[in-house]
Amino acid sequence: MVLVTGGTGFVGSHACVALQEAGFGVVILDNLCNSARGVVGRIATITGQRPEFVEADVRDRVALDELLGSRRFIAVMHFAGLKAVGESVAQPERYHDNNVNGSRVLLDAMEAAALRTMVFSSTATVYRNLQHSPIPEHAELGASQPYAQGKLDVENLLRQRQAGDARWRVACLRYFNPVGAHPSGLIGEDPRGVPNNLMPYIAQVAVGRRERLQVFGGGYPTPDGTGVRDYLHVMDLAEGHVAALRHLLAQGGELTLNLGTGTGVSVLQMVRAFEAVSGREVPYEIVARRVGDEAQYWADARRAATLLGWRTQRSLADMCRDTWCWQSANPQGYGE
Repeated sequence: MVLVTGGTGFVGSHACVALQEAGFGVVILDNLCNSARGVVGRIATITGQRPEFVEADVRDRVALDELLGSRRFIAVMHFAGLKAVGESVAQPERYHDNNVNGSRVLLDAMEAAALRTMVFSSTATVYRNLQHSPIPEHAELGASQPYAQGKLDVENLLRQRQAGDARWRVACLRYFNPVGAHPSGLIGEDPRGVPNNLMPYIAQVAVGRRERLQVFGGGYPTPDGTGVRDYLHVMDLAEGHVAALRHLLAQGGELTLNLGTGTGVSVLQMVRAFEAVSGREVPYEIVARRVGDEAQYWADARRAATLLGWRTQRSLADMCRDTWCWQSANPQGYGE
């Protein structure tokens, strides 16, 4: 049995599907602050198995002790956390409390329950200099905003646990840019308010929820002047988590891995690919750059291939097609 914190969120829900399809039992713990309860039933429709759901916060030690003491868990996949970079700048204390203190409470509860295996949802924004791509795991670290600093803090907490007690088995997976949806169209990315990320913004324009896409910056030193990122399909990402878990269960130790395609795609390339798949025009306007945005970066993901045998399998067209399947079937998202 695997405990999935934040399991009704975007990446967490797809990880639940991948875990169940790989034969693992799943219990979801989520406080639903940025997700919908109905996701649980949709996971059940996809996999034929309904994951158990517990509504609780990772900062609630009493709830964690009760849950961990009542089940035989083999691992935790930890996705629970706030994730809007701009919001983290405006509310740094809230982000630290939720993401860092919440992780510390969870780790202490795991220790008390003699549960010492965790796969952690980290981010490529922990790298100090994103300009020298592809970016390997040994690149210099340094966060430029509270969201990334929190991820780096939790990575350090995990490494400290493992260094102090070899019974801990930990994996820190640094995502680049997850996009897409489950091909069934039943689960996908449903941000609250105006999307902070490119793909859901494109999808909401295509489905008619928003008038036009805002492209932040058009004068970058890239082939078409727009920012270049490493986008990977969320199901490839979810399967990477399962591969990391299997590695930890078999070999133990500590893993820090990039998960990405190793290829950069520009904003306008993504727009054109989405238009081709959806048959919908995506109007856009070039607006001012956002502070802190880099021109381009993408992953060096060779270490994940070597250690886990994991590589992305799905194409840019797959990312766009599955996103459109989700958004066109759910124009208002989960609607809860």
